[in-house]
Amino acid sequence: MARRILLITQWFDPEPTLKGLVFARELVKQGFEVEVLTGFPNYPGGYIYPGYRIKILQREVIDGVHITRVPLYPSHDQSAFRRILNYLSFAFSILIYGLFFAKRADVVYAYHPPLTVGIAAGFIRLFRRIPVVYDIQDMWPDTLKATGMIRSRTALKVVSIICTWVYARVTRIVVLSPGFKRLLIERGVAETKIDVIFNWADEKSLMEPEGTIPDVFPENDRFRILFAGNMGVAQALDAVLDAAELLQSYPDKISFIMLGGGVDVARLKKKCRDMNLDNVLFLPPVRMNQVGALLGAADALLVHLRVDPLFKITIPSKTQAYMVVGKPVIMAVDGDAANLVREADCGFIAESENARSIVNAALKMSRLSNSQLVALGDNAKRYYQKNLSLSAGVERFAKVFNSL
Repeated sequence: MARRILLITQWFDPEPTLKGLVFARELVKQGFEVEVLTGFPNYPGGYIYPGYRIKILQREVIDGVHITRVPLYPSHDQSAFRRILNYLSFAFSILIYGLFFAKRADVVYAYHPPLTVGIAAGFIRLFRRIPVVYDIQDMWPDTLKATGMIRSRTALKVVSIICTWVYARVTRIVVLSPGFKRLLIERGVAETKIDVIFNWADEKSLMEPEGTIPDVFPENDRFRILFAGNMGVAQALDAVLDAAELLQSYPDKISFIMLGGGVDVARLKKKCRDMNLDNVLFLPPVRMNQVGALLGAADALLVHLRVDPLFKITIPSKTQAYMVVGKPVIMAVDGDAANLVREADCGFIAESENARSIVNAALKMSRLSNSQLVALGDNAKRYYQKNLSLSAGVERFAKVFNSL
């Protein structure tokens, strides 16, 4: 008889999410019965998606995955009060459903963030005696402090206390990097309770790209290094512009392509104009099924985050996306992410927020032969398929679920 998983996540398709329908569908493929407990889609805009309206309960079945939607207060703006109300309303709904209405599961899977999902899952385990696997994608309160979302020491301390309570109540914890595991051990969580399962990429969208390359994309007489994703404070992309300025004094023709959106884009564009950089191109955000074509058109792909202890134990999700398309990586993030690139032998390491180091890595990469670049890209794809792919990740989750 198939083991039954109650998969709790505040965000689920059609919302953009990593552990969504693709994850649930793969679990069904591997022999599990899956019920997803989620809210009505409203992320990231904070408005209910067309075709949906908030009800007490809505059920649907997609590709063998049973989906139950419960009410929540839709919001995702800058108001802390409304954001908290969004989290608490969903937590209340899943707690009531999980305690009194959900068909008994063999395992509860709870996706973090937000922390309120973990609180509800802890109470479900307490009262229904169902083992809980807690998947930590953001290390709270560290992320809240690093991003400036919460600045109050008192509030951060309260969050830390609640995290400790949740860690003690759940059965197993899954984290996305070895550094997350080390940090939890330092905070008193038993090593045997923690499993490291790397995230995967949106493989279908990236491997079956659509769309065309824009005419403004640099020609192949230049070495094209592409950064894809959010451009905000955490990415600290001033260092990349500084590196581009330094590279203008070299005979090597190297261009940076900045693909995406974010709160820092306008400022970065202005700085680029003020610096008279002719080797930096900004492209607007595109759908994921168009991202793959742009990644494939580049010669190398860049990851960059600002210097912060939290980011040393983080593997940015774009890393997996870069590796699945089989391109060399310039990793300008210290710690676990750099170790991953070293282990895969798929690129070069630069220091975060160090323009000279980025220049050195870019020059070194651009001076490789085409066969050497292809070899690095092949290493990236091979390592991804073996260690980071959807099938590899879900197999590891299956082992965790079956052990409980």
